[in-house]
Amino acid sequence: MKIKKFYSGLFLLMFLPFILSAQKENLDLGMVYKIKQEGSRGSSIEDIAFGLTDLAGPRLTGSTGGANANEWAKKKMEEIGLQNVRIEEARDFTRGGWDNMKAYTAMTEPYYSNFACNPVAWTGSTNGLVKGEVVLVSAQTEADLEKYKGKLAGKIVLLPTTATYQVSFEALATRYTDEELKNLAMAQSGGQGGRPPMDFTAMMAQRALRTKITAMLKTEGVALIINNSGNFNVPRSTGANYKAGDPEPITEVNLPLEAAGRMERLLKRNIPVKMEVEIQNRFVPANKVYNVIGEIPGTDKLLKNEVVLLGGHIDSWHGSTGAADNASGCIVMLEAVRILKTLEAAPKRTIRVALWGGEEQGLNGSRGYVEKYLMDATTRTHKPDWDKFAAYFNMDNGTGKYRGIYIQSNELVRDIFAEWLKPFADMGCSTVTIRNTSGTDHLSFDGAGLPGFQFIQDEIEYDRGYHTVMDTYERLLMPDLRQNAIISASFAWFAAQRDAKLPGKPAMKQAPGQQRPGGF
Repeated sequence: MKIKKFYSGLFLLMFLPFILSAQKENLDLGMVYKIKQEGSRGSSIEDIAFGLTDLAGPRLTGSTGGANANEWAKKKMEEIGLQNVRIEEARDFTRGGWDNMKAYTAMTEPYYSNFACNPVAWTGSTNGLVKGEVVLVSAQTEADLEKYKGKLAGKIVLLPTTATYQVSFEALATRYTDEELKNLAMAQSGGQGGRPPMDFTAMMAQRALRTKITAMLKTEGVALIINNSGNFNVPRSTGANYKAGDPEPITEVNLPLEAAGRMERLLKRNIPVKMEVEIQNRFVPANKVYNVIGEIPGTDKLLKNEVVLLGGHIDSWHGSTGAADNASGCIVMLEAVRILKTLEAAPKRTIRVALWGGEEQGLNGSRGYVEKYLMDATTRTHKPDWDKFAAYFNMDNGTGKYRGIYIQSNELVRDIFAEWLKPFADMGCSTVTIRNTSGTDHLSFDGAGLPGFQFIQDEIEYDRGYHTVMDTYERLLMPDLRQNAIISASFAWFAAQRDAKLPGKPAMKQAPGQQRPGGF
């Protein structure tokens, strides 16, 4: 009997922290009700979406459109009633600014066909309308370039396709099934969730070869370079490896698989191909990345200096208006704080919203924020605001509705988030998974050892829309965004009101050469 009591007591001691964490989540369900009502009946989702997409236009880092969008977002935060609103310098940006002013491509022989195109960012302009012969340059190694030397001056160079179109028998847009969500919730380790990580070794090798090809083509004096990038007749957006002040790179244009592939097949059958192309780009001074920040100040005299942070990245690629990637995240977080301000919420901790710049070029905005306020990136020395940081919640997985949250291997928050999600189970959002997800701004905080999280979202037309000229207002699912704003506002409120900050992961000694998430 004594042995049983001993082990019962030991069991309670072992799991007491988890039991207490669940018991302490005294959620204000009255506030949840109000948030749901305001978020569904008084929603400003459509208006904010219009402002950040159709009105602001493309928001490439360092572009005129990006600067205009920052100003629009600052004004919107002020209209909402946020305080300490500012456009704040985050990091240096070595590429500088770039705007596309005109883009036209067409095949003129063996017959005329107009092609959808997208210039490669940070490349130069053509000398007016360029008309000329298309030459296919195929090189698997640097040695393969020798056979083209002295033959390419003034030519329009087509680089061969790197992918073939594969018919998909699966829907482009999907919702998580109950079984898939159950599997996520039952995961036993913090493996990779969401989309798989890229093969960076292969990518870097390919990039190195491409750099050598481009240098050779410039030496040869080609007129411009045509790349294959995109399908469904939808060109993708990409950027050149350029540093402000360097000579302007050769003009490069992305054509979708269907257009580039057609010309490649003609050329391989010795049928001459000619094109006419006009690309006008403009380089503009822009040597900084900026974040747009505003907040609802805390009211508790002991906790008001602690910060709960909501965020998404405001920059986009240039081919479209970056609706799903990632105006959607900014729309949701702006709507979340609008809901709270409309309800005259007075949180104990400060609730801050940050729209990050330069995410597409390496998480620059969020990393800059961490470096400025929270931790030295080199020494990992904590800065004054480290102890005031309560939590970060990010949205950057498109327009799909929230289905739960990735806890980035942080077992300490599992029971807390399970309680927080209970009021949203009837909205299909209740899954907590220990899995990690990658590729966006929560990594800047998670990599610094801070509690930073990304929500699980339904995947909606990812491969067709992201980083293409299709990523427009039409890609947005307004009911999904309304749900996300309601849950984001609630999570911000829960984090701001609880007695203690959310626990971060215990510090671990880093193995030699090990890369932390987010680059820290």
